[in-house]
Amino acid sequence: MTHARATRSIASRVFLVLLAAAVVVGALVAVFLVVDAQRATHAEAERVTAATAVTLASSPLVIDALEAGRPEEATRVLEPYALDVIAAAGLDFVTIMTPDGIRLTHPDLDQIGGDYLGTIPDSPRTLTEVFTGTLGPSVRTIVPVVASDGELLGWVSSGVTIESISETLMRRLPLSIGITVGLVALGALGAWVARRFTRGIAGDLPPGQVRDAVSSYESLRTLGDALRAQTHEHGNRMHTAVALLELGRSDEAIEILTETSRQSQSLVDQVTARQAGDPAVGALLLGKASQAKERGIDWRVSIDPDTPASPLSAVDSVAVLGNLIDNAMDAAGAGGERWVQVSLRPSTEGGIVLQVSDGGDGIPAELREHVFSRGFSTKPAGSQGRGVGLPLVRAVVTGAGGTVDLSGHPTTFTVVLPPARGRRTS
Repeated sequence: MTHARATRSIASRVFLVLLAAAVVVGALVAVFLVVDAQRATHAEAERVTAATAVTLASSPLVIDALEAGRPEEATRVLEPYALDVIAAAGLDFVTIMTPDGIRLTHPDLDQIGGDYLGTIPDSPRTLTEVFTGTLGPSVRTIVPVVASDGELLGWVSSGVTIESISETLMRRLPLSIGITVGLVALGALGAWVARRFTRGIAGDLPPGQVRDAVSSYESLRTLGDALRAQTHEHGNRMHTAVALLELGRSDEAIEILTETSRQSQSLVDQVTARQAGDPAVGALLLGKASQAKERGIDWRVSIDPDTPASPLSAVDSVAVLGNLIDNAMDAAGAGGERWVQVSLRPSTEGGIVLQVSDGGDGIPAELREHVFSRGFSTKPAGSQGRGVGLPLVRAVVTGAGGTVDLSGHPTTFTVVLPPARGRRTS
């Protein structure tokens, strides 16, 4: 009981997994939004600097001032104009310069007359770059100022510092955080709803106990079906024998009872010859023999008396064998040859090899792996439901360290179990 309480329930695990997924998705979305905002802010800075520089380079005021060839007069005219443009466009600087890069305007008056810090193209063309100037790293665009006759009159450069871009990004960050928090909150709500739903089905059981509960249900179902079939068959034979005795046909009555005893005894002898066998498995095989007879299926059983004890509990053993036999009888009864064969023998490693074959039409090769998937079935569900069948078989076998394989011609499920070491007792 202490161990069960110490283990998280399957509902809690579902909640934690979904919550973790929501946090991871939220974090990825946050990273994406921040990176996208950074890219968008940088691209916007490039567009604004380029548009501003191109506009200034084509301004008649700038062209006339540079064409006059008087630097001091050009500075007096263009400096106020450049400062107005900086304020209106939200830029950090606008530098208008001579063809050889001597500044005629600058936000810092002390920098006027100095050399432009940045790349000046070898030929008159537009260039956008990130360069560290007097104001620090900045995104800047330089554009040539050209006279009507094609003569290079000077250059116009406008820029935004990286610090300003970062401030713009920080102003957009709360929106990204809000979206992320909203996604995580929705994910947490979904995880809480999933937890309530799962708890309504599985209660507070941990995953191992949920699987054991399903295994127990499947064991009781298949064993119950087998024993009901056996009881029904024996009842029919007894009624027939009594009727024959009442009619005075004692020889025929004795023959029926003897045949019944002989068929059952043959299987009992095989089961009891295996000293390490499970009584529940023996009862299952006896019941399934009756089921096969009722359905007109040839029932074949081969049990090696040297087969060792199973590492599975009685419940799991019945669940595995019962589901494999049920599938085989469904397949054999639906078409092909009507026979089912079950064999138990020791493996070379000291474990158990269980094989269940049938004479049905077989399973297409492309579907053989899918038959172990939950919810997959090649047959429609009946009124009593289909249970979990082969997925449960694989879960139980792999949980015990074994393997289960499917082959065709004829369809054969082969289960290989390791030697028993501290077998479970559920």
